[in-house]
Amino acid sequence: MSAARPLTALRTFAATAALPLLLTACGYGSDATDDSKRTEVAAGAEKLSADEVRIGYFPNLTHATALVGVQEGLLQKELGGTEIKASTFNAGPSEIEALNAGSIDIGWIGPSPAINGYTKSNGRNLRIIGGSASGGVKLVVDPDKIKTLDDLKGKKIATPQLGNTQDVAFLNWIAEKGWKVDAQSGSGDVSVVRTDNKITPDAYKSGSIDGAWVPEPTASKLVSEGAEVLLDEADLWPDKKFVITNIIVSQKFLKEHPDVVEAVLRGSVKTNEWINANPDKAKASANAALEELSGKALPADVIDPAWKSIAFLDDPLASTLDAEADHAVKAGLLEKPDLKGIYDLGPLNKVLKDEGKDEVDDAGLGAE
Repeated sequence: MSAARPLTALRTFAATAALPLLLTACGYGSDATDDSKRTEVAAGAEKLSADEVRIGYFPNLTHATALVGVQEGLLQKELGGTEIKASTFNAGPSEIEALNAGSIDIGWIGPSPAINGYTKSNGRNLRIIGGSASGGVKLVVDPDKIKTLDDLKGKKIATPQLGNTQDVAFLNWIAEKGWKVDAQSGSGDVSVVRTDNKITPDAYKSGSIDGAWVPEPTASKLVSEGAEVLLDEADLWPDKKFVITNIIVSQKFLKEHPDVVEAVLRGSVKTNEWINANPDKAKASANAALEELSGKALPADVIDPAWKSIAFLDDPLASTLDAEADHAVKAGLLEKPDLKGIYDLGPLNKVLKDEGKDEVDDAGLGAE
């Protein structure tokens, strides 16, 4: 497989064609939640240029930078007297809608909804300003039915949604095997079964699917039901890195409150540093946040392998985002988008320089 992973995509036809939204953000649901959490501001702390910053993220391990940063107070510490109002979402489209509506200012989100939000607004509504996580996607299968990659032919393999990141990744992998699958119906040499991650474990237990190409923690949930990992998608990428979560900001907020944006990015960088220096504590913190949000923590046999497969980093891995778009185009699910200007890494690189860390590259897709 070539050095790129496909992207969650919008199946874009000519301007006169219907444009069904096919994208989701590597999430585990489709609706926005109505919960919000305000962090505690230290007495006497000085505010920045905004009274509050409204951030959004998913209750997913791939969004652990936000989960842990809020849970441990690492984001709030950098914001001083500017209060965080945190909201969680179950999928990318709803978070993009919130950003466009001005309900949130900054969000942690998957690459595809970021691209979709950027292209649908003709580059006016958002910027990617930093990275957060890489990896955390696996092909898991029923070991009694599938023992090698070639055994996938003729089997039923689930992906989260037509056109989502993992769906396009799997379609691209199938094409590179020389097999044929109709992208829309999922029928062909392999049956691609679009299944919501929330019900994929039950579909596996019932025998209606033989495996799944899915993100964490769904992959590890399936393994806890007896599935085995046949392929880690990270193995298909150079340096085993590909973007799974980015940080985005509304362009309006970036223009009006650059000091707040810089503070959030500094908090994100310091949170990632703390996560990587304290992996067990960070895992426990993320699980505590998940329990607070969902009412149930992940069991050890799910969170332990899931956590190990995710890398937390500041680099948005811009070249892999561009490659994902190319894979979506190749799969016939996306017209070639103009991504020039989707990144503004100036604030992040300032933070990284101040922290003595290497600056990151926008792969030529930065704002002028």
